[in-house]
Amino acid sequence: MNTSSWRLGPRWLTAGILLGLALGLAYFFGFPPQPRTFTDPGTGGPDPGAVAVGLPAPPFALETTGGDEIQLESLRGSVVVLNFWATWCAPCELEMPHLEARYRQRSSDEWEILAVNYDEPSAQVAEFGRRLGLSFPLLLDPGGVVQALYRVRGYPTSMFVDRQGLIQIVHIGIMSSDQLDRYLEEMDISL
Repeated sequence: MNTSSWRLGPRWLTAGILLGLALGLAYFFGFPPQPRTFTDPGTGGPDPGAVAVGLPAPPFALETTGGDEIQLESLRGSVVVLNFWATWCAPCELEMPHLEARYRQRSSDEWEILAVNYDEPSAQVAEFGRRLGLSFPLLLDPGGVVQALYRVRGYPTSMFVDRQGLIQIVHIGIMSSDQLDRYLEEMDISL
């Protein structure tokens, strides 16, 4: 048996483990954000469907669990918190009580929460809302059409739309009550 090849094996194994660990940590914690340019692949010009801070929130109309239709455009003049979520999302469930507490505390014409559920049956979404005592609108997004329009990639994701219909804040992941309060203050909603 050649001893030099035996010594090389553990080094390769160690290098492989370290490389795998580094890639796993990068995947878990995320890679540094890259600058984004929103261009239309067909024309090379600005992408009319781009969703980013400072751009208009794309219009949509969705039904609530009660069968009423809500159009985002109808809320122009109010701050709108779009919360994208699913019943199977544990962080979404943890975040909902913070949203509900602020909604009950400061429910007015100044702002609205629209909780856009990802492609789940109305009865399941309604039961989730009853169980958590949610009073803000729970919207159904069959096929995840609006989620795709807004390019949602993780749950929960919240977008704060100003009174003119422009996206001002995008928060990906669970939002603490302190973060929610800070965002509402940035949107001139007094608590």
